[in-house]
Amino acid sequence: MPAENNYDESSIKSLDWREHIRLRPGMYIGRLGSGTQRDDGIYVLIKEIIDNSIDEHLMGYGKKIEITVSHHEVSVRDYGRGIPLGKIVDCVSIMNTGAKYDSKAFQKSVGLNGVGTKAVNALSRHFSVSSVRSGEKKTATFSLGLLKQESQVSKSREKSGTFVTFIPDDEIFPDYRFRPELLEDMLWNYAYLNTGITLVCNNTTYRSLRGLEDLLSKKTQDMQLCYPICHIQSHDIEVAFTHTEVTGELCYSFVNGQYTPMGGTHHLAFRDSFVRTIRHFFDKNFETTDIKNGLNVAVCVRIQEPVFESQTKTRLGSNTISPEGPTLRSWFHDFFGKELDLWLHKNPESAAALLEKIQLSMRERAELSSVKKVAKERLKKTDLYNKKLRDSKVHYYPPQKGSEHTMIFITEGDSASGSITKSRDPRYQAVFSLRGKPLNSYGMKKKVVYENEEFYLLAHACRLEHGVEQIRYKKIILATDADVDGMHIRLLLLTFFLSFYPEVVHQQHLFVLETPLFRIRDGKECHYLYSEAERNHTLENCSSAAEVTRFKGLGEISPHEFRLFIGEHMRLSPVIYDPSQDSLAKILTFYMGKNTHERRDFIVSHLREKPPLDIKQQA
Repeated sequence: MPAENNYDESSIKSLDWREHIRLRPGMYIGRLGSGTQRDDGIYVLIKEIIDNSIDEHLMGYGKKIEITVSHHEVSVRDYGRGIPLGKIVDCVSIMNTGAKYDSKAFQKSVGLNGVGTKAVNALSRHFSVSSVRSGEKKTATFSLGLLKQESQVSKSREKSGTFVTFIPDDEIFPDYRFRPELLEDMLWNYAYLNTGITLVCNNTTYRSLRGLEDLLSKKTQDMQLCYPICHIQSHDIEVAFTHTEVTGELCYSFVNGQYTPMGGTHHLAFRDSFVRTIRHFFDKNFETTDIKNGLNVAVCVRIQEPVFESQTKTRLGSNTISPEGPTLRSWFHDFFGKELDLWLHKNPESAAALLEKIQLSMRERAELSSVKKVAKERLKKTDLYNKKLRDSKVHYYPPQKGSEHTMIFITEGDSASGSITKSRDPRYQAVFSLRGKPLNSYGMKKKVVYENEEFYLLAHACRLEHGVEQIRYKKIILATDADVDGMHIRLLLLTFFLSFYPEVVHQQHLFVLETPLFRIRDGKECHYLYSEAERNHTLENCSSAAEVTRFKGLGEISPHEFRLFIGEHMRLSPVIYDPSQDSLAKILTFYMGKNTHERRDFIVSHLREKPPLDIKQQA
């Protein structure tokens, strides 16, 4: 009997709130991930809880949030008003329940859908919430969204507030771990956007006095500024910006304290108004690209009832500042027409430096135009482009269905690219093959991108010439061999992106593919291991006849095996640059500069002797 004939009343199912969240977690928290990327689900869980505490602070209640993150457990304690004791269970376990539907209580809140805390509850194998109000306390404990225990209201001497503890469900988040640098970045963003609050996480304090100016100072501390940071703000809008010697535009945008890495309507409104004001002040019709080149900006707006393009809130879709208010564009026009124009008049030296930067960008663009023309003509005469790129059917830009899954693997040589090409999903996965080691681009000008055939083909394949907002793939993945040559090629590619397209790294489009180093065959069982520690641990439970293979290059992995490593459980390490550590210039100079003797001495001083493998390990 055909399957469609089995469609009857028994085929219709109704899921309760927790069942639906657990069945479709991506609808509520985006990608699940393992903790290697800032938008992985475990960080969204933490953020949903902290957002509630931040909203309390914005309403004038609570100036401190205490956070504890252990190996798998997270605790968040605020000192706001606390959840009304009679509604503590409802607020964390009944969908579309909360105070944020009352615009008078939470005018400019991030979480307006009454979903966040419920998603954390349903996706945690342990979830506990306690509330203290006016000397009384109540606690409720859940597991996978099911209420396990609800205490009676009792007297308490604790300060008012809410205390939440949860442990993510390892069935939903297998093998996850919290990366300290990603947690730190998240907490600093909260501090920069809420200057009156103190966050304490694992005994480290996060507090900012100058808001977005502090944020931009940290992000640009390794760069050469063209002029001091301009920090202007008005009611519900704050902007800090400067120009640097780094090419491209770097924008850190926020809505109601929510980091929006994909930008949105507020970023577009800022850019349009900024360009408009600069042109008006200097009375010159500069190209937008010349004004944006080298621009580093942090912008935050607070609007009523923001509409995001997904539950994870990475891109703003609202066009107005309130349901009946003016558009974001007209709002920015008024703001910059007054505040930015006033700053430019009050700071003539900075205005002159800004003008000089724009004029420098104009000259560089003119110099590059002839080089670009030669590069394009050279491409027309050859078919190298088609040989290097195996494109995907779907692209990240322009946006289309499935764009979020697009990626390009940059491989070394035809052998590795052949294995990936045969294993990939051609809908979303592209492959670009290098001939060998690319040029060391450290200290070179951007024209090398167009003069060097390999670099030009790579930049053109990723569509980087028009800025990161038109990037062709969501993820650019370095897929090099796990040997000395492979690591060298990886460093050369990192130097290329950091030198000419740093926004690709800042917006976390650049990744490194982790592939297994070892394969152990023991009878019918086959294990793939990613480190020597994993190999040794696995060998302890294998027979003496176990066969160990060490993969020296990606080309040694068969297409059938490779499919396992670039599919659903693909291991990717994001390329993260932390400005609070060594400066970018210092890092590139040390690793890619001409200080050969210094690097040699460093390597020699850090050599370590490894113990020999025993007989069983050599089997």
